[in-house]
Amino acid sequence: MADALRLEPVRRAAGTVRLPGSKSISNRVLLLAALAKGETEIGGLLDADDTRVMRDALAKLGVSFSGQKITGAGGAFPVRKADLFLGNAGTALRPLTAALAFCGGEYRLSGVPRMHERPIGDLVDALRGIGARINYAGVEGFPPLRILPGRISLEKAVRVRGDVSSQFLTALLMALPLAGRASRIEVQGELISKPYVEITLNVMRRFGVDVGRTGWRFFDIEKKSYVSPGKILVEGDASSASYFLAAGAIGGGPVRVEGVGRDSIQGDVRFAEVLERMGARVTFGEDWIEASAGQTLKAFDLDLNHIPDAAMTAAVMALFAEGRSTLRNIASWRVKETDRIAAMATELRKLGAQVEEGADFLKITPGKLKAGVAIDTYDDHRMAMSFSLVALGGVPVTINGPGCVAKTFPAFFDCWKSILS
Repeated sequence: MADALRLEPVRRAAGTVRLPGSKSISNRVLLLAALAKGETEIGGLLDADDTRVMRDALAKLGVSFSGQKITGAGGAFPVRKADLFLGNAGTALRPLTAALAFCGGEYRLSGVPRMHERPIGDLVDALRGIGARINYAGVEGFPPLRILPGRISLEKAVRVRGDVSSQFLTALLMALPLAGRASRIEVQGELISKPYVEITLNVMRRFGVDVGRTGWRFFDIEKKSYVSPGKILVEGDASSASYFLAAGAIGGGPVRVEGVGRDSIQGDVRFAEVLERMGARVTFGEDWIEASAGQTLKAFDLDLNHIPDAAMTAAVMALFAEGRSTLRNIASWRVKETDRIAAMATELRKLGAQVEEGADFLKITPGKLKAGVAIDTYDDHRMAMSFSLVALGGVPVTINGPGCVAKTFPAFFDCWKSILS
């Protein structure tokens, strides 16, 4: 893809888009299928950068792939020494860190420079607390990591902070069945992004391991090993649905996304509530969601901790609303593919908005959209996709580094252009 992509001004969005598989579900399913006993056939698996690095890592660890079928290891990975490169995929590096701590081998995990700036200290501390041996190969608290054989003890609860990333809890939940005994996790502090933990519990259940929870503080993992369900279908990506649904709300619609619907296990389907709050019309089917314009879009003041990825779409939608919009409780944006609070504030200001940026919030007051602005994407797929909405304001916009969408949605711009007129 070119270094920059110019999107011409449009006024109308309508049509249907079939979504790619969910990244969050795909990498969870890949890992558990690799650890499970038996062969798993995965339908709807996302084919993008983040899932490719997970597949490549699992193959290096001795897991057998044949098309969409995976023959699981039935426990710890057979390869006990490996050097794994995981790009900027937090949904690969963090769960693998926990799983490999139980495998009794020697492993090195690394990624792109931005991954080496994303904190992992809370997960490492939790694993060290039960006897894992993990060393930092660079800066303390950040990848790259070296994992060595340790002596795991689960006499006490595994304690992990919940207020930086829910991926730390997810990693522990998925790894602990490898210990071969019942275990408990205690979350310290507020647990953020709870719907992503719900995805983890749902996928674990599909592979035969139930987790009981007491509120969002204690999680009890039963003494069971993972067993393949035989076949499993990955839902369409609800985070990716947000861009097209927002387009329907701004550009008239209706725009329908297929592959995710009313029974989705993904929290980002609740982006529909943001659209309704803003005045859009939203309808659900079993396997689809549809959005269209209603009244003039209204500003919002919302806690969006539960939908951190789709919240980026809401931030760009604020350009089209009447009045000042506020996004609250989004501190996790600071440790994503880029510092998304800073990046979002910078690019919205380029477009003429007044933006107040805080540690965990953004306040956005729209102005007259400036034409011909070049949006920097910071190698962050969600920056590229969310700012594509600007073209619906009747002004051209250039997306720098559009190839970053390959992280989760390689065909995004083709799908995007298919609904515009």
